[in-house]
Amino acid sequence: KGNNKGHRASQSSVSESISSLLTAMSQPSPATTELPGLPGDTVTAVGVADIVVVVLYFVFILAVGIWSSIRMSQGTVGGYFLAGRSMTWAPIGASLMSTDVGSGSFLGLAGTAAAGGLAVGGFEWNAIWPLLALGWIFVPVYIAAEVVTMPEYLQKRFGGQRIQIYISVLSLILYIFTRISVYIFAGALFIQVCVGWNLYLSTVVLLGVTALYTIAGGLTAVIYTDLMQTVIMVLGAFVLMFIGFEKVGWYEGLQEKYMTAIPAIKVPNTTCHLPREDSFHLFRDPISGDLPWPGLVFGLTVVALWCWCTDQVMVQRALSAKNLSHAKGGSVLAGYLKLFPVFFIVMPGLISRALFPDEVGCVDPEVCKRVCGAAVGCSNIAYPKLVIELMPDGLRGLMIAVMMAALMSSLTSVFNSSSTLFVIDIWQRIRKQASEQELMIVGRVFILILVAISILWIPIIQSANSGKLFDYIQSIGSYLTPPITALFILGIFWKRTNEPGAFWGIVAGLAVGLVRMIMEFVYSTPSCGEEDKRPALLKDVHYLYFALILFALTAVVIIIVSLCTPPIPEEKLDGLTWWSRDKRAAPINLKDCESEAAETNPEHKEKDLLESAASGEKEEAAAKRPCWKTVFMWLCGLQTGPTPPPEERAALEHRLTSTEEKPLWRAVCSISAILLMAVNVFLWAYF
Repeated sequence: KGNNKGHRASQSSVSESISSLLTAMSQPSPATTELPGLPGDTVTAVGVADIVVVVLYFVFILAVGIWSSIRMSQGTVGGYFLAGRSMTWAPIGASLMSTDVGSGSFLGLAGTAAAGGLAVGGFEWNAIWPLLALGWIFVPVYIAAEVVTMPEYLQKRFGGQRIQIYISVLSLILYIFTRISVYIFAGALFIQVCVGWNLYLSTVVLLGVTALYTIAGGLTAVIYTDLMQTVIMVLGAFVLMFIGFEKVGWYEGLQEKYMTAIPAIKVPNTTCHLPREDSFHLFRDPISGDLPWPGLVFGLTVVALWCWCTDQVMVQRALSAKNLSHAKGGSVLAGYLKLFPVFFIVMPGLISRALFPDEVGCVDPEVCKRVCGAAVGCSNIAYPKLVIELMPDGLRGLMIAVMMAALMSSLTSVFNSSSTLFVIDIWQRIRKQASEQELMIVGRVFILILVAISILWIPIIQSANSGKLFDYIQSIGSYLTPPITALFILGIFWKRTNEPGAFWGIVAGLAVGLVRMIMEFVYSTPSCGEEDKRPALLKDVHYLYFALILFALTAVVIIIVSLCTPPIPEEKLDGLTWWSRDKRAAPINLKDCESEAAETNPEHKEKDLLESAASGEKEEAAAKRPCWKTVFMWLCGLQTGPTPPPEERAALEHRLTSTEEKPLWRAVCSISAILLMAVNVFLWAYF
């Protein structure tokens, strides 16, 4: 989602680069990481208390998943993919948080902090602004447009099918080959480092439990389990943070110990082993800084807007809200939660280097290979190293549960959103008259396919232990997402944007991004002490600057082509732009030509959203049938609730497509957002 939180410093070892394994979700990935080796001698014994805690975690999460699956109608598109649009602000905010902060975040954020200092925390705090934009700007437009997926919005906004198909396929590729691989590898690596469990066995068990309630319960189960996993994740991570701070003498002691955390064995005539002088500052030099402040403020925002405001995985959670106020409240809660990872992930990364400079801060290739199996450095083991060394029995199991929560919450989100994209934007193009039951079954089968791909992906990741494959896979998001951001922003705010401009803009942006990505494949990042012989485009243009340039280039192409081609009639844009979101006339699906105008069950969504919202917790009493058949029909979403009467359907239709808010809750959300922005500005200024 792209999944990176940092970049190699100009004078620091490539060892910090594994930091780019971050979630997603949420920021761009530079192609400067080396894939870590699997753990060597860092495995520790698992106590009985640890096993009990992990088993209790699995039982608890599975119970929550099954409960939430049963209580909500999953037999319709709206019920399964948008949780019947009945979610409240708390589960939405927690789901946004846990989806973004995945297992890769714990390794990547802490690893980057160990190698380069506090600046990587800016990736977390920067997300607050796009989160508020999601609730106040983007979601009102999506609700007014009555869409389930982001490619579907583009199809309604611009017409035709090529943009919709392009974005759908691109999103699925990004999900399968970046997010899923990051989550599985980082989570499995953590578990293997900490307890030495078999990589395949632990991954298969995690995927099995995850797939069970995701397939059965849809977005409802995903969001409710995300809520529970967020609580587990935050509490467990804070426990480790307090233990770590106590060991180093709190923040003042950490600053002193980190700046003197130099490994005993160094690479001669280099400064790779030295902590950066600006390690405890967010804003760094715009030219020589590893995270230049203009890139962190502006370039990162471009990719963050893609992640939080236009990416299906994140937006789908906000669209599940019962009304706009709950969507805003969820965005605000997620923003407050995003303040914390700097303290319970980034700070522990600094603590780990301060306590274990010879292992976490190693720079000599031979030493690093002995410590973690990777010659380029071991900063990636910063977080699991703390767990191994500081956590007693029982609490170690808690941290394993925390990592499982991070992994499973992110995987379920990707599974559900990928299934939504495939069913709504691709399958309905293939099967234009697909029945409701067919769509439900196809959505669940596609999740099974994703699970199979996830398992098959493990040996590929392992085979890239000392290579560049994993690193380059992560770089894909950095070079493909800025054009999408430009497309959505212009599509929402500039009525003159038309289909030719949008299409050729993203094609041009993709072409330029691919050039940079291919260059990353060809030219490797130099190790500590080696001369950097890469072209200037790679070594002199920071990837955050490149994202900003790519965004501007795409926007220019979209504007020029749109101005040179006929505009879209304004009456066809009702409910599809920021300026026309309150016009309640039914928006017309724009089409390039009659051959593309075949409707793909457009009434499915509206009808299904109404039925699922009306049924709520009510389920049709099961007829006398064998238990196995009842379970099968429940898993496949073939049990539906009663159809509401016309009057109730009309009321529900108004609620589900309305952006109206009660004045009290609008004010509460706005005041909360202002306070959040004030806290965020204070933290940026303080650090």
